[in-house]
Amino acid sequence: MEQKISVWKANLNSGLILGFIGIVYSLVVYFLDLTFNKNLSYLFFVILIFLLFYLIRSYRNNYLNGYITYGQALGAGVIICLYYSIISAVFTYILYAFIDPELTKKQLAFFEEMMVKRGAPQQAIDAALAIQTKILKPAIIAPLSILGNMFYGTVISLIVSIFVRKEGNPLLDAPEKQEIV
Repeated sequence: MEQKISVWKANLNSGLILGFIGIVYSLVVYFLDLTFNKNLSYLFFVILIFLLFYLIRSYRNNYLNGYITYGQALGAGVIICLYYSIISAVFTYILYAFIDPELTKKQLAFFEEMMVKRGAPQQAIDAALAIQTKILKPAIIAPLSILGNMFYGTVISLIVSIFVRKEGNPLLDAPEKQEIV
């Protein structure tokens, strides 16, 4: 009897796990008042790489009998990142709209300070702040975070899939009759 497994359903838990870890990490960074620390962003990318590797490998071992092609691994990684991106966008909206509505003002002040340190003229700073003020609204930040997270998630999935893929000999390693939908 054939067993049909949806790749979307199989990776839902992985996406939820990644989303939950992302929210916890963001809350820890927020409560420690390290929201604008660039090094912590890089640290989260490293964490994201390891988690995505583990989650795709788990999908391979639990649903595909230990074998996965590069394309299947990439697809699973992108689906996991899509779930993560949606969860992250909802959290970002809640953070900027309800938890700390003043966060946009803090972000604008940080942005202005960075431009002053770089030696930008005041006219350029004012123009950039005017644009940033229009963009830094929860209803705009959340969808943009989906696009950003999907871009980085796809790039990371492209790389991680190289290391997760495991293709067997179809004549020797005939898997059980399972079909991925």
